[in-house]
Amino acid sequence: MMDESNEIILQKSKRLTSVVWNYFERVRKADVCYAVCIQCNKKLSGSSNSGTTHLRNHLMRCLKRTNHDMSQLLTPKRRKKENPVTVATINFDEGQAKEEYLRPKFDQEQRRDEAVLTRGSGGGGGRFSQERSQLDLARMIILHGYPLSMVDHVGFKVFARNLQPLFEAVPNSSIEDSCMEMYIREKERVQHTLNNLYGKVNLSVEMWSSRDNANYVCLASHYIDEEWRLQRNVLNFITLDPSHTEDMLSEVIIRCLMEWSLESKLFAVTFDGFSLNDEIFLRIKDHMMSQSSQIFELKSAAHVLNSLVQDCLEDMRDVIQRIRGSVRYVKSSQSTQARFNEISQLAGINSEKILVLDSLVTWNSTYSMLETVLEYKSAFCHLRDHDHSFDSSLTDEEWEWTRSVTGYLKLVFEIASVFSGNKCPTANVYFAEMCDIHIQLIEWCKSQDSFLSSLAAKMKAKFDEYWNKCSLVLAIAAILDPRFKMKLVEYYYSKIYGSTALDRIKEVSNGVKELLDAYSICSGLGGDDSSFSGGLGRASMDTRDRLKGFDKFLHETSQNQNTTTDLDKYLSEPIFPRSGGEFNILNYWKVHTPRYPVLSMMARDILGTPMSILAPDSTFNLGRPLVADSQSSLSPDIGQALFCAHDWLSTETEEIQPLSRQYALSL
Repeated sequence: MMDESNEIILQKSKRLTSVVWNYFERVRKADVCYAVCIQCNKKLSGSSNSGTTHLRNHLMRCLKRTNHDMSQLLTPKRRKKENPVTVATINFDEGQAKEEYLRPKFDQEQRRDEAVLTRGSGGGGGRFSQERSQLDLARMIILHGYPLSMVDHVGFKVFARNLQPLFEAVPNSSIEDSCMEMYIREKERVQHTLNNLYGKVNLSVEMWSSRDNANYVCLASHYIDEEWRLQRNVLNFITLDPSHTEDMLSEVIIRCLMEWSLESKLFAVTFDGFSLNDEIFLRIKDHMMSQSSQIFELKSAAHVLNSLVQDCLEDMRDVIQRIRGSVRYVKSSQSTQARFNEISQLAGINSEKILVLDSLVTWNSTYSMLETVLEYKSAFCHLRDHDHSFDSSLTDEEWEWTRSVTGYLKLVFEIASVFSGNKCPTANVYFAEMCDIHIQLIEWCKSQDSFLSSLAAKMKAKFDEYWNKCSLVLAIAAILDPRFKMKLVEYYYSKIYGSTALDRIKEVSNGVKELLDAYSICSGLGGDDSSFSGGLGRASMDTRDRLKGFDKFLHETSQNQNTTTDLDKYLSEPIFPRSGGEFNILNYWKVHTPRYPVLSMMARDILGTPMSILAPDSTFNLGRPLVADSQSSLSPDIGQALFCAHDWLSTETEEIQPLSRQYALSL
């Protein structure tokens, strides 16, 4: 410090108009002028030739510790001007280039001070929080499927540093911790929702794989909430051990159900075409029967359709391969394409479709290729006669097979498009479509061509396996659609079963009544009880459970009385008109819950059953959904956390819809 006896405090002249001098005393010792900071007594040059920039910079560093508002110290020019960062040139070696690229020309500490003061005085967001920013970064990575390694990218570091100099770069391990923290927080929220759910929960089981032959299982819950909205939440995305066998899958599913406390709430389990195994479901059912009275085993409709398509493509493999060769030959050169176009015109073909090779991973592209080739059939036949280099032609019999198989694919394509285009895929939308498939398979089996009849028989055998498992739930869901009720079942079953249709219809009628009886017993309601409003709480349900035996006795002894059930009332009323715009079945049951208290409970669980679990963007994919190559490098825990948290966060964000497959493919 200066010797006070030798220093003289100078009066502030009119020229000292900068606001900076409000925080300094200007003193003179001998012939030298100094500026002494009022806050910390630090001595800086106070000469009139020194300017005030160094004083302003000192104040920003000094006064930020005391949370002073220093926005007035920022000159307008300085507030607006963005200082450029230097860009690494190609003359630098890699290490030097990275260092220069990351280091702005301006003083980093000065920029940090400005950021704090600007944020603190702007009234917009308070002081900077490293923790909050790190969680925001984790949320961004989860939502958009960015790789965790992005935090190590040079471009991201530059962007973050210039956007907020106070943000400290975080290593990959730290951002993993933040993602895991967000996963745990969101998992608690989902668990709370499931615990307080009024109705039952359905589970879907879907197998995934990767290019390095790793296997995964995706488990998701499906239900209709109290507001009668269809909901879906991924519960687990489990990396299976390489030694995993099919019989161990049941243990994985049971652990998941126990982890989420769903043993007593399970209504149905829907498997894809890759994980379905009777033994798997029997083990699950045996474990759950003490908790749940009845559990349905279902198979995904979209996976069944894809399986039928694969049968077609496999049996037609040689023919389709020659068709690909024909298309490839026509498009091999401009001269060949021109000659083919001339032949097409001479043959009177006016098609506007363009020959395009199919993709080997999406069957709809193969269907499109076959459909287009059939329109140019005569042109290909003439090309065979005029061009001896063309050796991929088909025989007349093979052309007939192609036409028939394309007709099969056309129907499957149309039905699969209906499934994928439905924004609210409640269970009632599947019955009519799958009945159409059933009827056509019966007709295809009648073909006089041995090849086609054999193919149709193989497809029907696979479909019958699906139908035996799912037809009852499909039919009940259709009955619960007020536009159809029992009439739709009667209409289709007469076409499918012919003389035995009445027996089959009776089986469905008995099945829906038995299921309703179970709901009547569980709810403690028998017959027509108008006091039930559909809002029965969990506490009252638990209280009734102590008298569950009495409820069953009361229900059974009332069977001979002339009681009118919800189902009787519902079926006796006129069918809701199909015309008049789009019909919202969930809204219908929400409005009619007071009128059909017990039936509405059953409708909630039936309509929320996932009859198809293939995502719309994967409707036409062949094989299992794939995760990205980079996910195999992630630990199973962080891989599951990122996958599940993405699904949970996406449902809260209107702009971003849950796209788990795209997310997984981008990991």
